[in-house]
Amino acid sequence: MSHHPIVHFELSASDRRQAGEFYGKVFGWEIDHQDAMNYTMFGTGEGQLGGGFNPVSEGNPAGTVIVYIGTDDIDDSLKKVGAHGGSTLQPKTEIPGFGWFGLFRDPSGNVVGLYTAMGQ
Repeated sequence: MSHHPIVHFELSASDRRQAGEFYGKVFGWEIDHQDAMNYTMFGTGEGQLGGGFNPVSEGNPAGTVIVYIGTDDIDDSLKKVGAHGGSTLQPKTEIPGFGWFGLFRDPSGNVVGLYTAMGQ
């Protein structure tokens, strides 16, 4: 069994507040606006996978979905990505109060995230 579960996913949104309102009303998701980070988080239900809305930008065009894989060691995981044909897009970076993330591109061109929760 894998020790690297999918732990989070992000949808791109030109208006994160509007996106949160839409998904909250349609699916009953819990919405949490993190204004200091220009980010809106959502919960899909207790014990269920949740995620967030990333602002649309040049590097994050509309229609982008990023899946985050849990890992205890982002730096080691990024080394393995590189050794097997992928490339690092964002090295290990702190998300104050939450944990750390990194981004890589796999050999097929997909952008995938890594995440370690604070206290892990």
